[in-house]
Amino acid sequence: MLRVAAAAVIAALGAGAVWLWRMTQMPLTSFKGPLPALSAAQSELANRLSEHVTYLSVAIGERNIERTGSLQAAIDYLRGELVQAGYNVTEKTYNVQVHAATNLEAELVGSDGSAGIVVVGAHYDSVTGTVGADDNATGIAAVLELARDLRGSKMRRTVRFVLFVNEEPPYFQTEQMGSFAYARHLQHDGVPVSAMTSLEMLGFYSDAPGSQKYPALLNLFYPSHGNFIGFVGNSESRDLVRRATRRFRESAQFPSEGVAAPASLPGVGWSDQWSFWQQGYPAIMITDTAIFRYPYYHTPLDTVDKLDFAKMARVVDGVRNVVASLADER
Repeated sequence: MLRVAAAAVIAALGAGAVWLWRMTQMPLTSFKGPLPALSAAQSELANRLSEHVTYLSVAIGERNIERTGSLQAAIDYLRGELVQAGYNVTEKTYNVQVHAATNLEAELVGSDGSAGIVVVGAHYDSVTGTVGADDNATGIAAVLELARDLRGSKMRRTVRFVLFVNEEPPYFQTEQMGSFAYARHLQHDGVPVSAMTSLEMLGFYSDAPGSQKYPALLNLFYPSHGNFIGFVGNSESRDLVRRATRRFRESAQFPSEGVAAPASLPGVGWSDQWSFWQQGYPAIMITDTAIFRYPYYHTPLDTVDKLDFAKMARVVDGVRNVVASLADER
């Protein structure tokens, strides 16, 4: 009986080790060492990212459905930036009780209409009582600059740049999220989604030991300093997580980590990718890990002065290559 019990324990430990290995094992290796100097293009990108985040979080401030004027100001700004970049912008409006809620969509048409679309999205609302500089003006700034930079590119798949409303509580992980309404509409119309990337908080980094926290056990596999960008997906999106992480590591000189874990693990489904999972679409979050690193998460201290736009520019530059790869791969 002891031998049987010991064998069962060993088998369980082995199965657990394989499960954790599949969750955490990513292609290639994360960049290590001193960061190279920014290129001229990256320096310009850092300035533009800073301008977007400053306007959204300082000039406009708190942005949510209870503050109709500020939310409309954000919509006007985002639409204007996309139109200036050369896009036609479609507003997707739905009702939330007595309020009108609006997602914005800009499309870069690919050469193969049957290949499925790539969605690049971020939420533009902020939690009540905050101006949301990192959460999530940084993600929105990244989408705007990715749309600007990729405009005119010839790719196989159509790319849709989508700016979502109502990601924050009390709508978080409900059918009233902007991303849920959008993903459900895609499913209803039979639109195939090859990949969705949710850009969620991209601006805070720290080299201090112990600055990075994790859900239980993951600290055994990842660094204790929060100086990397994370690629996060559910178990069903493991292939997408690995492809995105590989492409980022091939093209960007910046630390990166990836995980494909059950959606129930704390943090894994905490953004707009969750909505696409509900419709069966592969989706990932690209993030600075939010509450697991950022001490000002969901507080009034989430302001633009906390952010590192030079590092964010390196990340967005690498994500551009990820998006282009997802849109062009066969």
